[in-house]
Amino acid sequence: MKNIFSKIWYIVIAVVVVLVSFLFFLIEYFNKNDFVVSPLGTEVPSQVIVKPFDKYRVLDLANYVPKAANYVIEKTLEDNLEFTSYLVSFYSDGKKVTGMVNVPKVEGPFQVIVMFRGYVDPEIYYTGLGSQKAGEVFAKNGYITFAPDFLGYAGSDKEAENIFESRFQTYTTALDSLEIAKDIPNSIPGKVGIWAHSNGGQITLTVLEATQKEYPTILWAPVTKPFPYSILYYTDEAEDRGKFLRKELAKFEADYNVDEFAIADYVDRIKAPIQFHQGGADESVPQKWSDEFVKSAKDSGVDIKYFTYPGSDHNLTPAWNTVVQRDLTFINSFLK
Repeated sequence: MKNIFSKIWYIVIAVVVVLVSFLFFLIEYFNKNDFVVSPLGTEVPSQVIVKPFDKYRVLDLANYVPKAANYVIEKTLEDNLEFTSYLVSFYSDGKKVTGMVNVPKVEGPFQVIVMFRGYVDPEIYYTGLGSQKAGEVFAKNGYITFAPDFLGYAGSDKEAENIFESRFQTYTTALDSLEIAKDIPNSIPGKVGIWAHSNGGQITLTVLEATQKEYPTILWAPVTKPFPYSILYYTDEAEDRGKFLRKELAKFEADYNVDEFAIADYVDRIKAPIQFHQGGADESVPQKWSDEFVKSAKDSGVDIKYFTYPGSDHNLTPAWNTVVQRDLTFINSFLK
């Protein structure tokens, strides 16, 4: 009899162990798969987890509500016979951003061209660098030009600590810049044009895909390779040859689908007319990138005019004057 009770006791213990193990398995399963059990016993999705950088995905940027405010003229930078240049500031999502505005001396009001420059080392950057020369041409021809510095540059507030968020913040700053352009004194509400160079071109393409707005757009040698290759390509210029960037990218890719932050998969969302310039001797943006992007854009039905300049560099030299004249003809056809 004693042996029978011992066997029953061992069986009871074994059953309890199995049941407890199964219970822990169910708890772990539902946690991993984001399910909760309804009162009726059916599985339903739990609350969706929103990650910090989700708001910077191309399709999420489509829902971004501009947070631009407090446009202020800080001081006069230059005053000549044809236009006046001002240092200005505004707030983008609660952070101060500085920039340059050129205003023609002839009687207004004027249409606005917002200008997004390419990458410049923050240590050598000054307000207007990268867009000033083209901006002066537009101002002399009757346009207000507005070139934001972006966070972390000139008198702007500090950018985000995270290397990728600091990059993504350029998108929201660009969206806020396009919004605040309507507050520039003597500007005409309505269509705004965009001029962009190099990395500023990638920022612009992201904005065009997100908003689907029809900003007449001029692109000079834009970076069209998708994120993150668009930055990995330039890591040989870093002091550590990109070791830190690759380490941070591995962390980022563990939590996010990088394709959702890249322009490559959303080209068909572009509704803006584009004039695109590329130098054949450009060492910063290979012409092959531009050839491939333009083909993709045309195949997607984008209204894009493509000009190449054999022998011209990343700044379209020596064809610079030809490029600018084409830009004026293009922008006049939409904004004049």
